[in-house]
Amino acid sequence: MMKLIYTLADHSDDVNYCALSSSCLATCSMDKTIRLYSLNNFSELSYSPLRGHTYAVHCCCFSSSGNILASCSTDGTTVLWDTQNGQRLAVLEQPSDSPVRVCQFSPDSTYLVSGAADGTVVLWNVESLRLYRSGSVKDGSLVACAFAPNGNFFVTGSSCGDLTIWDDKMRCLYNEKAHDLGVTCCDFSSLPVSDGEQGSRYFRMASCGQDNQIKLWLFSFADYLGAELKYKCTLSGHSAPVLACAFSYDGQMLVSGSVDKSVIIHETKTGNILHTLTRHTRYVTTCAFAPDALLLATGSMDKTVNVWQFDPDQHFAGSGLEDKPKMSVENWSEEEVSAWLCAQGLKDLVECFKTNNIDGKELLSLTKESLTSDLKIESLGLRSKVIRKIEELSIKMDSVSVGIPDEFLCPITRELMKDPIIASDGYSYEKEAMENWISNKRRSSPMTNLPLQSLVLTPNRTLKMAISRWLETQQKYNETT
Repeated sequence: MMKLIYTLADHSDDVNYCALSSSCLATCSMDKTIRLYSLNNFSELSYSPLRGHTYAVHCCCFSSSGNILASCSTDGTTVLWDTQNGQRLAVLEQPSDSPVRVCQFSPDSTYLVSGAADGTVVLWNVESLRLYRSGSVKDGSLVACAFAPNGNFFVTGSSCGDLTIWDDKMRCLYNEKAHDLGVTCCDFSSLPVSDGEQGSRYFRMASCGQDNQIKLWLFSFADYLGAELKYKCTLSGHSAPVLACAFSYDGQMLVSGSVDKSVIIHETKTGNILHTLTRHTRYVTTCAFAPDALLLATGSMDKTVNVWQFDPDQHFAGSGLEDKPKMSVENWSEEEVSAWLCAQGLKDLVECFKTNNIDGKELLSLTKESLTSDLKIESLGLRSKVIRKIEELSIKMDSVSVGIPDEFLCPITRELMKDPIIASDGYSYEKEAMENWISNKRRSSPMTNLPLQSLVLTPNRTLKMAISRWLETQQKYNETT
């Protein structure tokens, strides 16, 4: 269930964007202001609103620490603000003086991207507050931008419908015609996903556009080999252009807002619609999840921002991460063993297993010798396949029984990560395990075996918060069972 807990109506014109840090909500508007609210009680901070832009403010975003807020405007500038006191830290002028439509920090806040109406894109060094690199798209205005979780790449979206991948040297690596009538927004999930067909790992990305569609993509890259987007699927539900989309902090949900005045929350893995929210009276222009809480903010041309809270029990009941442990294999009935055999391509063995009354407990005790002597399976290859499938099942069910999602396990140690980092290959590892890997003079990726472009290890705060949230929920479940 979703509960509307606050409606903020302080802006005097359309709300263009909203962003959340771990402690604040920021909103910006056609009224030239940025407003900040405390997440404790959603009271407006004492120094809010922030004034300084001379025209409409189109976008705002927090640095990873939450201490800096960036905002960009039709006035051709991107302004950095101190969120502790509201002081203006810097005014970054777009070289072309073109209206700036979008701005985004890199995951570690080393860089800030600003994209403008004339198609120019600028990469700013946040520490020096100087222009680092710049480029431009071939056609259209830049209206969307999102950094890959490893920070080495970012994607821009244009009003002509293109998604373009850039590296941190501002080299254009890949271009994809994504939405015929123009891209409006894009976002990355912070957690990697696996491609079941090839076992490869990707980052999931979403884009939406004037064509009424939300598309899911798999973003992959390899050092020195470039990057690409692989189309995955299209999510339906909206009847008009989709203006905004955003992933939840754990990547399990994707929210979207549309000209049809609705907000739709999809389950990312299945594409199923979990919630449809219809409390705005005009176009929904922006939506954002909190980075470490079950909160959602949506903004609209009706001049309001709605803040929604999830029912934790309802949210986790349907999510892959928080499902209650499934029945252990040893408690399987003979029928469940038969169903498992069919799923593994071993249908021809069903009658043999039924004749010998093989239930879950018996299944786990099978050996190559018992398959030969008791079940009379003569083929060595078939016996080996059965034993291999049983071993895989045992490992899988051990993982499910404690509810540990694969993305929370370090690829090196296969243990739950306590201090996850992102390496230059884009994968997340336990910090100590990766440091040991590097200290042993290994300079290749544990996942791809390709050379590591850099030995810098960046803290994956989003993943760490997701693991922490999962542990809390697991503890609550254990206390009630």
